[in-house]
Amino acid sequence: MAVSSAFAGAKLETLFLSNATATPASSPPTSHYQIGVSCKSRRTLIQRGIVRCESHSTASSDVVVENSSGNASSISALEQLKTSAADRYTKEKSSIIVIGLSIHTCPVEMREKLAIPEAEWPRAIKELCALNHIEEAAVLSTCNRMEIYVVALSQHRGVKEVTEWMSKTGGIPVSEISDHRFLLYNSDATRHIFQVSAGLESLVLGEGQILAQVKQVAKVSQGVAGFGRNISGLFKHAIMVGKRVRTETKIAEGAVSVSSAAVELALMKLPNSAHSIARVLLIGAGKMGKLVIKHLMSKGCTKIVVVNRSVERVDLLRDEFKDIEIVYKPLDEMMSSAAEADVIFTSTASETPLFLKEHVIDLPPVSESVGGNRLFIDISVPRNVGSCVKDLEGTKAYNVDDLKEVVAANREDRLRKAREAEMIIDEELKLFEAWRDSLETVPTIRKLRAYAEQIRTSDLEKCLEKMGDNVNNNTRKAVEVLSRGIVNKLLHGPLQHLRYDGSDDRTLDETLENMHALNRMFNLETEMSVLEEKIRAKVEKQKGPGLRIHCVVYGRRLQ
Repeated sequence: MAVSSAFAGAKLETLFLSNATATPASSPPTSHYQIGVSCKSRRTLIQRGIVRCESHSTASSDVVVENSSGNASSISALEQLKTSAADRYTKEKSSIIVIGLSIHTCPVEMREKLAIPEAEWPRAIKELCALNHIEEAAVLSTCNRMEIYVVALSQHRGVKEVTEWMSKTGGIPVSEISDHRFLLYNSDATRHIFQVSAGLESLVLGEGQILAQVKQVAKVSQGVAGFGRNISGLFKHAIMVGKRVRTETKIAEGAVSVSSAAVELALMKLPNSAHSIARVLLIGAGKMGKLVIKHLMSKGCTKIVVVNRSVERVDLLRDEFKDIEIVYKPLDEMMSSAAEADVIFTSTASETPLFLKEHVIDLPPVSESVGGNRLFIDISVPRNVGSCVKDLEGTKAYNVDDLKEVVAANREDRLRKAREAEMIIDEELKLFEAWRDSLETVPTIRKLRAYAEQIRTSDLEKCLEKMGDNVNNNTRKAVEVLSRGIVNKLLHGPLQHLRYDGSDDRTLDETLENMHALNRMFNLETEMSVLEEKIRAKVEKQKGPGLRIHCVVYGRRLQ
């Protein structure tokens, strides 16, 4: 967990001083407050705009609050922590939240404004993690969904900050986003990304394209500050769930992707007799365009005209699909090519429509032998075909939201497989939750090992000094190996009781109870150290003018 810079600065000052008798309003502008927290020899100095932890020798166990007038009050350190926001942020586990807009909840007009291109995902993650209550983030933006996954210090404030960020980046009022968004927390959010990866939330159950998109999120986000341990682990587990569901249930067999559904829709709208004679135009030779050609070929199409910016991609398609004639046309011949086509598929990354009413109204009518209507099948987000086009006589325009018609049939078998997939997801959800719960004990495990290693090395050094300089290297190594073996055997039992993965009868509560017991017995002070690390991590992300942090813990500078 991290703590926001606002929390580390003015908010941290406020929460530490909330129970003090000092009154800052009456102090001179140059006044400062000094707070000594005696955990071993640690003293924290807080000034306006400055947070500094320094080492001092004091035996006090209280918190002393002083102002420039010399007034002081003594407050129990334990009571101070129990009532402070710092203690709340330290003790409570952060929430995994998904703020989403999908084809099931939101119209395409809004989704296309909020869509984030793949190249912008790292920037979006950094901006999201710069928000006060957001620790980690990931963006899943496809033609059918726009979902933001975050780890948040506060559910309510985290959702509020992310929604406001979406409103700012997409130019859509917060109230309008709130009307169409869905919110899921913790296990529900985890279940959702597992269902998405398995294809259970797709327009076509079990389609394989979404799994590739989830993989791409993990690939592009890897190494980005903010794609942290929790979110990274969540997406990696989701990928594994998607693979397992498809392997064990065969849900992908017979299922179609968006591009396949687009081809199916075109065939549904054409007369059966026109399937072999309809003239087909594809605009865009990217991944989706490639899939359109693949599915057209599987349906018996023998020729297709492709409009693209460059011929190189079209040449690659020709090399891959040798059983279909692919004719290349440059982008400046798009309208003339559209005039000669009966069915037009659009799949480009253009942020503005390629076809509007004024572009299409003068196109020549199509033959009655192919139904008398020119078909525009737009599978792009943002849309390549304006909604005004469908109002023209002799023209039919469809976008990704219209593909629902294609998947109405043959759904029962996929629903049965989906039920099987849900059972797998239930199993994997328990495993992921156990893994995430186990992270609670990681700081204690590290500190216990460090504590034991400190004792081992100190006593080993004393032992070797007593043995004198006549001891050969083999003996020294043997003594060191012996000391390590003793420590490892002594730690084995306690560490086993700190590890929780759901594979045995021990509950999470028992594991956490063991953690707190070890903290008390060995005075590990995990929570205070974690708090300092969280403050430092968040402040380093958002260092700004007037805010500095210097920490020295047990003689070690943390800056």
